[in-house]
This record gives sequence, C-alpha cells and structure tokens, in this order.
Amino acid sequence: MQASLIRTAVAQRPARVAAPAAPVIRGGPWTEPTYADSTLGDNVDGEDLDVRRAAVEALGRFNGSVVVVDPANGRILSMVNQKLALGAGFQPCSTIKVSVAFAALSEQVIRSANTRLPLGSGRIDLTYALAHSNNLYFATLGQRLGFDRVSYYARQFGYGENAGLNIPGERPGSFPTAPPRNGGVGMLTSFGEEIRQTPLQLAAFMGAVANGGTLYYLQCPRTAEEIQNFKPVLKRRLEIQDLIPTVRPGLQGAVDFGTARRAQQDEPIAGKTGTCTDSRTHLGWFGSFNEVGQRKLVVVVLLTGGRPAIGPAAAGVAGNVYRRLSESNYFSASRQAPVEVTPASLVSTRICCSR
Repeated sequence: MQASLIRTAVAQRPARVAAPAAPVIRGGPWTEPTYADSTLGDNVDGEDLDVRRAAVEALGRFNGSVVVVDPANGRILSMVNQKLALGAGFQPCSTIKVSVAFAALSEQVIRSANTRLPLGSGRIDLTYALAHSNNLYFATLGQRLGFDRVSYYARQFGYGENAGLNIPGERPGSFPTAPPRNGGVGMLTSFGEEIRQTPLQLAAFMGAVANGGTLYYLQCPRTAEEIQNFKPVLKRRLEIQDLIPTVRPGLQGAVDFGTARRAQQDEPIAGKTGTCTDSRTHLGWFGSFNEVGQRKLVVVVLLTGGRPAIGPAAAGVAGNVYRRLSESNYFSASRQAPVEVTPASLVSTRICCSR
C-alpha cells in the first residue's frame, strides 16, 4: 500500500461529532435508523437482571447492541438486541487494531509499548497509537506484518468463526482470504476493511485480553438448571499473556486521555473504540473490560445508524453500564450472582429508558 493511500485512509476517517437532540441526520441516506427500541424480540431467560437493566438503560434510544460477558468463564450475562449481536457482523473499524497490536508484538515487528515508528513528521509509540487510534501507525504495522501473518493471528483470536457454543441463530462473521482491493492490508489493519465482526466475537476476544489469554466459548444459559450447572468451555489458549502488559496501557489510555474518554469512571477501564461507515450504515464500536477488586466484566457496544453512531458515543454507553452497576453495588465482593431466570416480560425497554 502506497503512502498516499494510507494518507487517504486517515483523511477519510469520519469526524467525531456530538449526537444531536433530534434523530434527523444529514449526510445519508442511512439504511439503519439511529434510534430504535433495541430490545424487540430479545429472549431474556437466564440473563442477569441487574446487568440487563443497566445495559438497556445505558443504551437508551440508540439503535445498537450491548453484550456483557464474564471473562472468567465466558458466560453471557446480557445480550441486548440479539438479532444484531448474532447476525452476520459489521466492519470492525478501529477495534481491529487490538488484534494487530498483539500480532505485531508476537512477530516482534515492534518490541515494546515504547517502540516508535517514524510516521510523517513525527514518531509515535504503541500506547499513543492505541489511545488515539492512529490509522497510519496500524497501516504501517499491517504492511510490515503482511497479509498472511495478520490473517493467522486474527483467526487465532476468533475472527471468521462462531464465538458462542450452540447459541441459536449465531453467525460467524467473516475474514477475507486475500488483501482488500480497497487499500490492501493497510486498510484492513487500520479500518478493518472487508472484515465482518460480530459483537460476540469482540466480546470473546476482549475477554481473553481481560483474563490473561484464555479464549472461552461464549455460553448463554437459559434455565435455572443450566445456570446452576454452568461450566466454562475452553476454545484455545492464546499466546498473549506476556504481551498484555504492553498492550493494556494503550487500551487504558484510550479511556483516560484518548478516543474513549466518555467511558471514564472512578475504577480503571480499558478499551478500544471504532468509527467508520459500512456501506450506508454508520458504525460506532467499543470493546472494553474493567477491573474492580477481583471482579471483571467485558462490555461491548455496537451502535448503528447515522452520524451519532460513533465510537466515542459507544464508549459513553459502556461507561454508563459500568457506572450503573457500580452504583447498585454489583461489584461488591459479597454479592452472589443470581441463579433465578428472568421473566420474559422484562424484555422491553419499558422497564427503563431515561436517556
């Protein structure tokens, strides 16, 4: 990929703008609405009611999906907008950069978080590049890795396969078999060009980053008996344990001073935003995990629609999930996870929805 194409890719990154008060968005026509009842058709049997309520209230009017997973075992605690979460997937935008960072470190294309690459008029390191989602940095890593190595690691991390174990209706997304025609491997590693990522795939991968490298099959128990007898199922161990301390400062930096500042809470949160346009659908991604004492949660948000559907807005939704759970003492060490099955009548946003 030529430097001019990379510069074009950087210039084409959608501007991050604040969500307007009204759902009439210029710049379309967009094929997906920005605002909708995202709970319609969901089956909430077996979900953690506290987590579900926090996720639905945090999502509010936005058209999107929120998936919350326990990274210690792969259990899905809540999946808002299951049709979207289980579907064919969308372009991952800049969330692909997390897997590219691990690939580059594994192959020693970069050796530490402080490895600086000469880019244009300056040099930046991995932590800054992740925190600020620098496209040129990750396009350069893609060029140095080459498509075959990028593809190998992406597939190890779960792209192109089901993230869940026997979850009805789940589709596996896809990963290209050759470099994209539009911009080659540089566009793939900076924007996720030609990749189809599902919220479940991103949740499973971020869970592995959160727990030290164990990629679990995600499971969604629906009955009290299934919850009581729940056992984690290993998909594979990822050789990233020693690399996580190198990548995590960039993910935490995104929240502390970068593109995900809207997710900031009193407790540490690490994550990666993504913003791009997939055909005529604007996308906002945020994949994240927190750590409060010995408890962690993975929260993935995908927003679809017009220009308000951006990564920073998705980060704000996730931040609200963490905040609401913290305020309800969800992370208290003495709290026991409920085993009762939530009633199907709680599927609708009518149980919540202040914005």
